[in-house]
Amino acid sequence: MLMSTTSVLDGRPVSRYFGVVTGEAIIGANVFRDMFAAVRDIVGGRSATYERALAEAREVALAEMGKRAEALGANAVIGIDLDYEVLGQSNGMLMVSCSGTAVVC
Repeated sequence: MLMSTTSVLDGRPVSRYFGVVTGEAIIGANVFRDMFAAVRDIVGGRSATYERALAEAREVALAEMGKRAEALGANAVIGIDLDYEVLGQSNGMLMVSCSGTAVVC
């Protein structure tokens, strides 16, 4: 499955449009992640724990979107948009959502 944030794929004209497809992934930020993030917040630096969690959620969301596109008969998704949000009563959940247009190139 080809995936791109652009609206065209170089050298591969779109022959059929199927419409918008989406993917979502929500992960919980557990107590240990929160503790390490709090320390990072105080001393500065990057939180590898949260970065790994976000990367995993992004991959899950993109894979889910790809499966939905494939089920429609598409071989590519173009115009992909990724969004990141925090959810829950105490912002304890991280959500990655993506959308794009399923096409045949």
